Amino acid sequence: MSTPTAPGPRITTLANGVTVVSESMPHLATTSLGIWVGAGARDEEADEHGISHLLEHMAFKGTRRRSARGIAEEIEAVGGDINAATSVEHTSYNARVLAEDMPLALDVLSDILAEPAFDPEELAREHNVIEQEIGAALDTPDDLVFDLFQERAFPGQPIGRSILGTPDSVRSFGPEKLRTYLGRTYRAPKMIVSAAGAVSHEALVAEAEKRVAGFAGADKPAVVPARYEGGVEIGGGRELEQAHLLIGLPGLSYRDPGIHALQVFTNVLGGGMSSRLFQEVREARGLCYAVYSFHWGYADTGLFGVYAGTDGGDVGELVDVAVDQILATIDSMTEAELARSKAQAKVGLLAALESSGARADQLARQMLAFGRPIPLEEIVAKVEAVTLDDARAAGKALIGRGRPTFTALGPGKSLESAARIAERLSAA
Repeated sequence: MSTPTAPGPRITTLANGVTVVSESMPHLATTSLGIWVGAGARDEEADEHGISHLLEHMAFKGTRRRSARGIAEEIEAVGGDINAATSVEHTSYNARVLAEDMPLALDVLSDILAEPAFDPEELAREHNVIEQEIGAALDTPDDLVFDLFQERAFPGQPIGRSILGTPDSVRSFGPEKLRTYLGRTYRAPKMIVSAAGAVSHEALVAEAEKRVAGFAGADKPAVVPARYEGGVEIGGGRELEQAHLLIGLPGLSYRDPGIHALQVFTNVLGGGMSSRLFQEVREARGLCYAVYSFHWGYADTGLFGVYAGTDGGDVGELVDVAVDQILATIDSMTEAELARSKAQAKVGLLAALESSGARADQLARQMLAFGRPIPLEEIVAKVEAVTLDDARAAGKALIGRGRPTFTALGPGKSLESAARIAERLSAA
């Protein structure tokens, strides 16, 4: 069943349930393509912490037809590159090649998922590689504090665990464990072959029909519903020059109708150099180098946060000012700020259309989330429809949705008192 729209994305659902989506970008000579799977760290059982990320690594370590070196050499021999990424809800395997080399790239990508070798020696080496990656993350406080933040917001749940896993959990995974997880979660209804750039949809479909036929089957099991809790998590035992901290609140699913109003509010608060947080915390008071707000949307929940890194002696003042700015933005956001936030959102959307890799990723994620590519005009219309009252109401609903999450790493005895300052958001 093919449903073309011209110009724009074209979609075909294969007989086995895999969806193929593509968009031609005629001014390009290369194609960005990949296979996206609607499974990630959130799909892991308690004894599988980190297996999604390990599986992504092992995909490049050889198949029944290709060695690890052979995979890299075949793609690089035609000037292409190949990569992969694991997130909470998705895993992607992608390549960029000249248009005529699309069949080769899709053959390699499908091969690493359909016929992975999971050689025990390669697996042992990759255990060590990921252990080094975990060590690097633990040595990077401005990354580690985000892991603590997610865990504190959603404690004891797959959505709250770090994507990398732990050294012990990763080393416990053998070939059979990987095969079991792959067979359970990499299922056709949640698999997308996506491409953008110099691509023929008909040729892509023809190749996909040959390459991904083996992924037929029922949908993967449902994930554990998210349960936001919040609270305080302060890491100790680290000698750091700066304190790294996050203040968070429960957000919205990307499927929620209020998501655009919340994103507008988030941008006004801390979305750039003209934002309230940047202007007040950094420019007016000099309390930090970096400060910003963000919102992560998931299938059934979301997480809003404010990040800053500061001197240990300034933590209390910084948190106090940040809380003040959150509350003030709800009460006094202006039409000029609203317009600026909308413009930022539109530029971000348009920027994705200028990169074939970003566009292929966007198409795949939209298919997994909504079952269709969302036309740019539709998204822009929803952003433009957000009124000042909508954005203020989104901020007000944010602080009424649950207790704050506060996580911090670094020096200073003021971190505990700063956590108490953040609790002002509960009483607002």
